[in-house]
Amino acid sequence: MSTSAAAQSELRLVVLGRTGAGKGSAVSTILGLHDSQQGTDAAAVTQECSKHRGEAAGRQVVVVSSPAWFGSCCDPEERRRHISSFIALSSPGPHAFLLCVPVNQPADEEAKALDALKELFGPTAVSTNTIVLFTHTEELEEDEKLEEYLVTWRKDLLELVERCGDRYHTLETLRGEPEEGKAVEELLEKVEQALRESGTQHVSSPLYQEAEERVRERQVEILRQRRGEDQASPTDSQPEENVTEEEMEAVRAEAERSVGDLNVDVESIFPSTGVSPSSAAPSFLWGLWEKLTGWMSWLPRVVRREALFGALVGLFVGGPFGGVMGATVGSVATEVGRRKTQKTK
Repeated sequence: MSTSAAAQSELRLVVLGRTGAGKGSAVSTILGLHDSQQGTDAAAVTQECSKHRGEAAGRQVVVVSSPAWFGSCCDPEERRRHISSFIALSSPGPHAFLLCVPVNQPADEEAKALDALKELFGPTAVSTNTIVLFTHTEELEEDEKLEEYLVTWRKDLLELVERCGDRYHTLETLRGEPEEGKAVEELLEKVEQALRESGTQHVSSPLYQEAEERVRERQVEILRQRRGEDQASPTDSQPEENVTEEEMEAVRAEAERSVGDLNVDVESIFPSTGVSPSSAAPSFLWGLWEKLTGWMSWLPRVVRREALFGALVGLFVGGPFGGVMGATVGSVATEVGRRKTQKTK
């Protein structure tokens, strides 16, 4: 099978997410890797981009995992290197981006990731080819469904889902190998359904076209070097002939790893802009509120609602008096909720 034919038959996924979002676990679950392999994968995705091949739900799957290049702590050169690397590894283009989103954290970094994907590959890369993959769902109450949690508590997470064409999934709600296999199959079906609805083969953009061109040129160079030929020799116009599938796959992998930085304008995608005084107060309040709701999600549900109500009072009354009032309202509401719960037992 030729390289182009193999690329057409495989399903390519790019796993993105902040550090600690569960990217390594997602890769391991999709490809059915063992626990001993999972530790290596988890370590790799936090430092450098990595590529994994395997079979999942009867499909040939390639999973590329990437560090959190969209985070504020990533410097421009490192950001360009990570972006160039995951593009080359997933060339000629992924069928889906899987954005790992912890349910117990504010969604500010993930919103930046979607903004960056839109700037890099166009709006359809987000609206059509991105699926929100919720992680750390063990933080939810035992009887609390993910959908219920999102609608009741996490408007910020719902906004992410809406931007991604209302597509989301989790690999953590079902335990045990058969159930995990079903969850992986459902995820891949969502990817293929999105492709059918869009009528596209995979993500395509000038950056991916540039990467694929460089990879192919590098493949030719590597093959000629292995044969000891002059790179400018006209005697072999088809260097891929008489090359085994295994050898061609190894050459392709080497070519992908050797692609240098692509023409990524990270300065325009991640501008270092300040905050105007007029917008500072609303932004601060909204940011504080998002972090507050994120922190409250860690609490048991019977306490969470009342504590959040008290915090809301304190936040909008303001000042020392607001803090005292909020604490009082929250504690009273929590006690009332506790007594109601005891009566129903």
